[in-house]
Amino acid sequence: MNRIIIKKILTPAGILFLLLFLLTYPQESLSAAQDGMKLWLNTLLPTLLPFLILTGLLIRTDCIEKALSPFRNFWRILFGLSPSGAYAFLLGMLCGYPMGAKLASDLYSCGKISKREAEYLLTFANQPSPAFLTTYLAQICLGQKISAGEIWGILLLADAACMLFFRFLIFHGHTRSGNSSPSETSSGRQITLKKETSTASSPGSIIDVSIMNGFETITRLGGYILLFSLISACIRHCWKWSADLCSLILGTMELTTGLHQIALSDLPFEIQYPVSMALTAFGGCCIMAQTRSVTDKRLSFLPFLSAKCLNSLLTFLFVLVFSKLV
Repeated sequence: MNRIIIKKILTPAGILFLLLFLLTYPQESLSAAQDGMKLWLNTLLPTLLPFLILTGLLIRTDCIEKALSPFRNFWRILFGLSPSGAYAFLLGMLCGYPMGAKLASDLYSCGKISKREAEYLLTFANQPSPAFLTTYLAQICLGQKISAGEIWGILLLADAACMLFFRFLIFHGHTRSGNSSPSETSSGRQITLKKETSTASSPGSIIDVSIMNGFETITRLGGYILLFSLISACIRHCWKWSADLCSLILGTMELTTGLHQIALSDLPFEIQYPVSMALTAFGGCCIMAQTRSVTDKRLSFLPFLSAKCLNSLLTFLFVLVFSKLV
């Protein structure tokens, strides 16, 4: 019943309201759209697209297994992952949202990891990048009042706690071997990535497929950034109450805009810091939508949603505890 209400009433009403905002306030809409496209063009496109193309090549040429197989026992014992899953984890931590989810989904679609391992990876391998934490969060939003090392340490600690929770309490018994089950792997291998016609494709075809899939993914992410930039502008214009509360709402919608608004708000730094960290761990609705768009629809999204909520809460608590100790 709730899904019917959302699909037939709330969603069309929201779209019509946003369209009305575009027609009524074209200047604000244009400014918001330009900001979103600048973020996509200047940051997301040059940093993420090369990784999307190159990781697509690695997945299709089976280089991942060869590179990480010597450390199979290390990944299995410490993280409960196969070598392919470890690759998604490492690149997800390095490249930031939504690279971890994209890799886990692609590896599952290619039959290199099981459904359980892919859903397990979604709970901890999709995180903000070190570059985002160092430059945007630590320097711009928090004004270098907190060191990047402290920020990294707290977020990694919360992510590790979240990983342990889901590994031993939710996915216990399914990630112990770190390998795909035969039934899941065989079914997954029957499904190739989009536009890929054969597992024995020529090198040129593999490159073409990887490039086209990379551009398709990056274009989809740009569309979500544009949409949520407009939604954020609409919220800022229509919100007539507390400006501080508005900045918190914007943070739950789109991360970069929300963190910037929190930095400009009148909230004391003792509140700005833990809230900004919690929102960074959560990612915001825009990141949620981006992640869902690049994730195989056969994978349950519930582990990811619950993990981000838990991660956000743990990050908030760890910041409070660490601030008291220091």
